[in-house]
Amino acid sequence: MPQDMPPQGGYAPVQYKRNVPARGFRPVTYLVGMHLVMAYGYYKLFHGVREQHELAREKMWSRLHLVPLLQAEEDRDQVRRHFADKAREKELLGSEQKVYNSDRFIRPTFVYTPSQVTQ
Repeated sequence: MPQDMPPQGGYAPVQYKRNVPARGFRPVTYLVGMHLVMAYGYYKLFHGVREQHELAREKMWSRLHLVPLLQAEEDRDQVRRHFADKAREKELLGSEQKVYNSDRFIRPTFVYTPSQVTQ
């Protein structure tokens, strides 16, 4: 009886590793995609910061231009109060007595003091 011998050229190699197909893209593709997303983010950040600076500048200039209007409104209110005080003084005092040393309008200053002196 003839002995079994290996086939001519030998046996095929034994496959002991898993044959799992590669899934997804190559790593370079992910790297390029990540850099593109980051570049877009930095682009939007750059323009967002520029817009914030522009809005801050516009807000500053608008406030600067509103100051004369607010000052005029405060001045009108002060004059109205001044004339109301003059009318009240005339009503209380009766005659046109001079209460102040000058006819010049001086903006009133208020000093708040505590009602009781604490020691």
